[in-house]
Amino acid sequence: METPESLKEMVKEKYSFIALQSKEMNQSSCCGSGVCSTSTYNIFNEDYSKLSGYQESADLGLGCGLPTEFADLKAGQVVVDLGSGAGNDAFVARSFVGESGKVIGIDMTEAMIEKARENNENLNYNNVEFRLGEIEKLPVATKKADVVISNCVLNLVPSKEKAFSEIYRILKNKGHFCISDIVLNGELPTKFRTVAEMYAGCITGAISKESYLEIIEKLGFKNVSIRKERQITIPDDILKEYFSKEEIQEYKNSNSKIFSITVTGEKLETESFCNPTVGCC
Repeated sequence: METPESLKEMVKEKYSFIALQSKEMNQSSCCGSGVCSTSTYNIFNEDYSKLSGYQESADLGLGCGLPTEFADLKAGQVVVDLGSGAGNDAFVARSFVGESGKVIGIDMTEAMIEKARENNENLNYNNVEFRLGEIEKLPVATKKADVVISNCVLNLVPSKEKAFSEIYRILKNKGHFCISDIVLNGELPTKFRTVAEMYAGCITGAISKESYLEIIEKLGFKNVSIRKERQITIPDDILKEYFSKEEIQEYKNSNSKIFSITVTGEKLETESFCNPTVGCC
C-alpha cells in the first residue's frame, strides 16, 4: 500500500528526471506534442509563449492551466508559486508585480530548484527566489503573501486539506489564490489508482471537483469560483501502456471524467471565524 511519504518520493524521482530534460525532450517522450505520448506529464499543458514574462528555458510543459490569467496580479504584490518547477509561472508573475513586488517559488524537488535558480541567475532578477520545501509545510512566514498561485501540483499532494490550510496561513487578510489543477467527475477504475505513473502524471492523485471545493470552503476561503474548466482526454497510446483492452473499454464506458480547472478564492478573516488547522483569528 502506498503511503504519503512513498508517494512524495516517487513524485520527486519522476520530476527530478523531468528537470534534467528540455521541454522538447519532455514533449517528444510525453504528450504535449500530440504526436507521441508514453507518459501523462504534459497532456494537460497550455501555451505560455505569448504571455508577458515568459521564459522558454523555464517552460517544461508541465502545467494544466494558466493560473496568472485570473490571479489579478498587481505591482508591488508578494506572490508565492507552489510547485514552481523551473520557474515558468514565477517569471510570468514577476512581469505583473514588477520591481516593487516579490515572487517566491516553492518546490520539493532539488533538481527543479536548481534549474529555477539557474534560470533566475541568467535573468538577473533580484526579487524572485526559489525555496526547497513541501506544500504541506511551506517555508513561508504567516500572512506573507498577497497572492498564491499554483499550476497542476496540488493533485500530487497526499493531503489537500493540509495544502489549503498552508495556503490560508501564508495569505494576508484579503489575499487570494488562483490555482490550476486536475479534478475528477465520477470514480476512476480501481486499477488507475494502483499505477504509480498515473499518480505522478497528476491523474490518480486528483479528487472529485465537489470534494476539492468542499475542502477549500471548509477552511474558510470566501468567494470561491471556478474561472475556467476543460475536459481532459487521455490518449489511447498512454492507456495501452498500463491497461488491457478490456480495462480501457471499462474506463471509457464509465462515468469517469478528468477536468482541468482554474479556481480562485479569498481569505477574508473575521473575528468569528476559526480555521481548525491554523487557529482562530
